[in-house]
Amino acid sequence: MSPKIYLNILRFGIYLSLIIVFFVFKNLLFPFITSKQIPFNILVEILTIFWVAFIIKYPEYRPKKSWISFGLLMFLAAITISCFTGVDFNLSFWGDIERMLGVFHIAHFIMFYFIVITVFREWKDWKILFIISIVIADLVSFKGLAGKDYSTIGNTAYVSGYLIFNIYFAWLLFVKEEMTALKPLYLIAIIPMLLEFNKANTSGAFVGLGFSVLVLLFLYVILSKNKKVKKYSLVTFIILTALITLLFVYKDSNFVKHNSVLRVATEISFKKNTFQTRLISWRAALKDFKNHPILGTGHGNYAIIFDKYFDPKFYNYTRSETYFDRAHNNLIDIASTTGIIGLAAYLSIFISLAYYLITGFKRGKINIHEFILVSSLIIAYFIQNLAVFDSFVTYIALMFTLGYIYWLVNKETIEEIKEKGREWENKEVYALFFSAVILLTILYQYNWKVYKMLDKTISGQIAYYQGNMIKSYEEYQKALSYNTVLDRDSRTSFIRLILSNPGALHKIDHSKAEEILNYAITLAEKNVDYNPRDSLNQMLLAQVLNEASMFYPKNSEKFSYYSNRALEAIDKSIEASPKRIPIYFQKAQIYITRGEKEKALETLQYAYNLNPDYFDSACQLSKVYFYYNDRENGLKWADECIDKGGARILGPKSFIKGLLKHYIEKKDWKRVVALYNRLTKLEPKNEENWINLAKLYKQLGESKKSIKAAKKAAELKPSLQSYVDEFIHQLEDNTN
Repeated sequence: MSPKIYLNILRFGIYLSLIIVFFVFKNLLFPFITSKQIPFNILVEILTIFWVAFIIKYPEYRPKKSWISFGLLMFLAAITISCFTGVDFNLSFWGDIERMLGVFHIAHFIMFYFIVITVFREWKDWKILFIISIVIADLVSFKGLAGKDYSTIGNTAYVSGYLIFNIYFAWLLFVKEEMTALKPLYLIAIIPMLLEFNKANTSGAFVGLGFSVLVLLFLYVILSKNKKVKKYSLVTFIILTALITLLFVYKDSNFVKHNSVLRVATEISFKKNTFQTRLISWRAALKDFKNHPILGTGHGNYAIIFDKYFDPKFYNYTRSETYFDRAHNNLIDIASTTGIIGLAAYLSIFISLAYYLITGFKRGKINIHEFILVSSLIIAYFIQNLAVFDSFVTYIALMFTLGYIYWLVNKETIEEIKEKGREWENKEVYALFFSAVILLTILYQYNWKVYKMLDKTISGQIAYYQGNMIKSYEEYQKALSYNTVLDRDSRTSFIRLILSNPGALHKIDHSKAEEILNYAITLAEKNVDYNPRDSLNQMLLAQVLNEASMFYPKNSEKFSYYSNRALEAIDKSIEASPKRIPIYFQKAQIYITRGEKEKALETLQYAYNLNPDYFDSACQLSKVYFYYNDRENGLKWADECIDKGGARILGPKSFIKGLLKHYIEKKDWKRVVALYNRLTKLEPKNEENWINLAKLYKQLGESKKSIKAAKKAAELKPSLQSYVDEFIHQLEDNTN
């Protein structure tokens, strides 16, 4: 084939990659991630077949030596080596479904970069690429503005990072475009991106973009030879700096708080809960670094560090997302998981960028606008990644940016080759054949089979929620029969389904239920085999083993076998994360199953002492004391549980109703209200709960809440409307 045919195929593939951002296949597990990464992998593997044949037949088109390329390859080598020295090879190399950022996937991004620098040889190529990217970014923005703020990307932090790149791409096109009808359109295209960027409301991205704009203005002040540009840049820089300063000084003012754009200043704070949880995470990395300074714990294995040094104060800032598999700081994450070598290799990429930008600017290869805009973009990206980590959309945009800098430096030395074909050569045929065999095998084994596994996993989940346990089990068996390298998350999802409603096993044939339970145990054991120090997987194994012990209440031998194993697994889970409180709840449950009351209570008391502010422990103690018919202690801990806000997690309904009876008798209306609020969540269609809640709020003088509850009761039972109207009328009269 001629160079033109190869170039057109490869360029089209690159353009095609941009639309993958729209892919969200609901039939896949973690659809916002898998729907993008799997098609991207397949696309890159197909393009690589043609790329290999192309550069073999036409060596003059091969990428030139570049420190950027060398840095990327060194980084890939470092994280690959860490797979073998780390704690979990499977997670390091293949990644997991939730992130899909293992070495395997990063290798695809780097291969993508090499294809880009091979085929994008003229400004018109880059212009088309940037225009397509900007149009798609605008469509993503419109989708986010019209609906969920995470749009088709699935995470607001990822959305923000993606938009930063495309805002700068549009800006770059504006300054490079000659005065045509297109020129103002590039600035107009930025508007929806900024609106969606604001809606995404990601603090780290705001800091990154804001700081990069200040750097941009400062660079124009010191580098521009145009006096007007210097003057306007300096004035704008001073005004923006002053406004930002005033914004932080008066961030508590009503004017700022009631302005959706300015309000972000009030949320950029070292006291913010998300920042505090990140600090805890970063301290964990710092404590562990001395144990693995050279190659870290293995790429992608940050969770083991976070668990090992987990601080119970974490629960003071959030009750959700308590398992960090990333440090939420790219540098810390890379340093802790791939060590000094990995961090040095990663930083070498950006040192190379700085070198090429500066030398290219000095030698006239890069004009002032390109130098300032690209430098500012890299700064924005780098800063926002100090509070987050890369994703599919930012990796692709980064590869484009690296490729563009490569082109800026090498555009004058890239040979002008006439588009003249050559006859088919043996080496071209061999290259196509052998690369096709290898890459199509990889495509089938590590992408297509993974796709099928994920599809069947969702089928299994659907069957389960439809109440068909046996069909769910069969679908999961099909899913896992593909035996893929990413089965870990599918196994976990089945285990969680079993644990979410173990009573469902008692509604089917005993032998079948026993088969399903043993299957769940086998899956949990396989996940633990990846890394025996994985606290979460050990806890899941302990839970399913405990359920197995309860399945044989009359068979003392089997009960002891499973119960002892459950205790062994939960102890390993605690050893891996000694200060993670919920693990102790599971251990207490195992002791309860074993009939060891004192050990159960002692375990819960220890958990409570780890962080008395974490109300779950008090709630657990209350329930266990009631289980053992110790009403006095049960009520004592119930008081603390409710007073600290724990009513919103209490259950089951029978337990709440028992507490309600006690507090109503005591006329402890504040606690009664808290419990009724919880009951309305568990029984949302029971109008009596809403009626009682309305009466209670009235008694406490909270008219607005009383009216809201009364209206909800009438909504559920229209025949109550006249009574509700009269009730509201009386409330309004009393208020007036």
